[in-house]
Amino acid sequence: MSDIFDTLYTSLQYPFVRYALIVGVLIALCSSLLGVTLVLKRFSFIGDGLSHVAFGALTIASVLKLTNNMMLVLPFTVICAILLLRTGQNTKIKGDAAVAMISVGALAMGYLIMNLFAPKSANISGDVCTTLFGSTSILTLQMSDVLICTILSILVLVFFIIFYHKIFDVTFDENFANAVGTNTNLYNLMIAIIIAVIIVLAMNLVGSLLVSALIIFPALSAMRIFYTFKSVTICSALLSVICAAVGILVSIIAGTPVGSTIVLVDVITFIICFVIGKLRGIE
Repeated sequence: MSDIFDTLYTSLQYPFVRYALIVGVLIALCSSLLGVTLVLKRFSFIGDGLSHVAFGALTIASVLKLTNNMMLVLPFTVICAILLLRTGQNTKIKGDAAVAMISVGALAMGYLIMNLFAPKSANISGDVCTTLFGSTSILTLQMSDVLICTILSILVLVFFIIFYHKIFDVTFDENFANAVGTNTNLYNLMIAIIIAVIIVLAMNLVGSLLVSALIIFPALSAMRIFYTFKSVTICSALLSVICAAVGILVSIIAGTPVGSTIVLVDVITFIICFVIGKLRGIE
């Protein structure tokens, strides 16, 4: 046991480990807040769709040799989030079909571009694995990355706190909210944009294929224990932050991929919450 604490203490002396913990906790917190809304609105897979879009944008940025990928990836993902929202409201193309079309198309385009334009000496398989599963990117963060993540996370938190009641209305009864004068289209658009920001940030933590786990698992775990929107949201945030911190620390000790370890901790937490819910008689 002392060896484990010694390893943790030694690891925390390195700035990149502290950066990873700070960014991981912030991303997990933001993901969990709006994750409850997405789960309740049955639009959970928007995380998968936008993460694949971000992967496609990231490959384009890499081919163009942009020093700051965020400058291209974030606007591109936000635009696709708006398109997803608009297309999902089309009676001919339902929301889940829109997500499937955009996500698969963006993922295929990204991998194709990487193969066509990447230097012959590049380790394409390694780059793709890192981008999809976040195996090393969280441990290569710079101070500038931490500052960007902190600023964007604060904006997400401020948005959620200020518009909490509007988000609640849009989540549970969009038709009633629209009838009493709430501009539901505007708030749905704002939620889509914020989710796009969270997805781009979370790619550094768990990779594009595992992003939706940060959104879905904490919300589902909290729903197994609590009933009200407020209590579920608070519990989801706490569980998400704890799982992210534990996952990062365990990955450092065990030498496992960061993203996969965090998701595994989320899965274990969900199983525990599921059992607690069963014992309490929650269906």
